[in-house]
Amino acid sequence: MRALSVHADLIVFISRFWQTTCTAVRAGEEGFVIDSPVYPDELEAVPSVLEQAGFPVSGLLATHADWDHLLGRIAFPRASLGCGETTARRLAAEPGAAQRELREFDEEHYVDDRRPLSLASVQSLPVPGRLALGSGDRELELHPADGHTADGTAFYIPWLGVLVCGDYLSPVEIPWLSPGGSPNNYLATLERLRPLVERADTVVPGHGRPLRPDEALTLLEEDASYLRALPADGADAALPPGRRTNPQRRIHAQNVELLAR
Repeated sequence: MRALSVHADLIVFISRFWQTTCTAVRAGEEGFVIDSPVYPDELEAVPSVLEQAGFPVSGLLATHADWDHLLGRIAFPRASLGCGETTARRLAAEPGAAQRELREFDEEHYVDDRRPLSLASVQSLPVPGRLALGSGDRELELHPADGHTADGTAFYIPWLGVLVCGDYLSPVEIPWLSPGGSPNNYLATLERLRPLVERADTVVPGHGRPLRPDEALTLLEEDASYLRALPADGADAALPPGRRTNPQRRIHAQNVELLAR
């Protein structure tokens, strides 16, 4: 796992698996962690790194309900977990799904030292909306971000100029349509993200390194072109430049299969 100090009050952890990101933000005497790394040793390291850096952790946030973004509770079992309304509904409608998928991952990758994942008492947050921190002089912006899945929230941190957008604008992964996702909803989310990217100094995708705004806008255009071509061209749709690897071709095949159902 890599830990990048993007700002004095923001650290991004990048997991060895899928380059899944975890973003820690300090807001005065408060702090919160968005999403999570994947492997047990990574989850054990995050609290130590944040303690050494003087980052308090008063709560956890998740961009969406895919299992690899929900593991913060393992690292911080006593912290509250907040998420957008659509994600809270998905978690309620799919009880135990994240834990089952995590067990399957651990079996496949020979991980045998995982602490249990508890997703009890999730706090549902209104989206679009704002979340006041501390005395209320700082507010986190919540924006809808569905399309990859049926749920999703992007978090904009205005006092740092940072957008944490979940599984969008990845430099290492093409748009991935999971069950409940769709090209049209994904495209709509990209357009909602565009003005946020233009406001931002740094964009943190769900998978891959933090980006400059110009890099994120380039990826946005490439992803939009791919998604517009996908329904019409199917398997022949061109993958975004720089992401034409065999793993991304497998994701593309899954996207084609999903649209054919």
